[in-house]
Amino acid sequence: MAILSELILYPIKSCAGISVREATLTRSGLSVDAVYDREWMLIDEHGQFLTQREHPRMALIVPRLLSDTLELRAPGMLRLEIPLGLPDPDHEVTREVTVWEDTVLAYDCDETTATWFSKAIGVACRLVRFHATATRVSSTKWTGGLAEPTLFSDGYPILMVGQASLDDLNEKMRAAGREALPMNRFRPNIVIEGIDAFEEDYAEHFALGAARLKPVKPCSRCPIPAVDQATGEPGPDPLDILRTYRSKAVMDDKICFGMNAIVTDGDGERLHVGQPVTMTLAF
Repeated sequence: MAILSELILYPIKSCAGISVREATLTRSGLSVDAVYDREWMLIDEHGQFLTQREHPRMALIVPRLLSDTLELRAPGMLRLEIPLGLPDPDHEVTREVTVWEDTVLAYDCDETTATWFSKAIGVACRLVRFHATATRVSSTKWTGGLAEPTLFSDGYPILMVGQASLDDLNEKMRAAGREALPMNRFRPNIVIEGIDAFEEDYAEHFALGAARLKPVKPCSRCPIPAVDQATGEPGPDPLDILRTYRSKAVMDDKICFGMNAIVTDGDGERLHVGQPVTMTLAF
């Protein structure tokens, strides 16, 4: 029997995730206590998004949800708390920010926060939050024409990975004399246990209670899986091994691992670790 084995929320794009036992599934991604996946993001002076691709120390910024704040810790830094409540519309500071090809409105999170993050990653940056009035949608090329919302993700509300897929990779890593990798190298939101390796590639949908998730696009892989999420430094690099068997023609021969998914039913459904998952294959 397949089960949901992990749920991970990433409040700040490209920073550490929070493993949770329960989460609310929304069309724009996972939510815990009204905090959404990739709701915040770091930007440079031009409003362009920053990630571990260029700034791997972002992996060391660790969030924790408190009752009304998001607590942040990083090596050598005093902890920072940022409010979870939205700013007063009469006093909000906003700016246009860009993530990949999309430019959207965001709240600016103030100078104190900007200074903290700039010191934490060693480059001038600012923290912004997805604006309540902003809209960003996944590529309709892959969603079958559906305008599916997402926040500051790379493009889709949910990233799913089968545990067996990582196990298969780790067998190859060990055979090559390298260390096995933890799942956090691939930064999924949902991990499914009990399906075959890479079977998620061929799923028509996954049913979790009343919720249905439809995998729509293979997740092409940048250099982030080569970053050790515990140290912010290069670790055992799986990309050359993945290239030998995980390049997909449909993705212009890019290395793929995991599936981007959209929510087709069950907006607002509660998910919990250990619940049964039913997979329907597309063939």
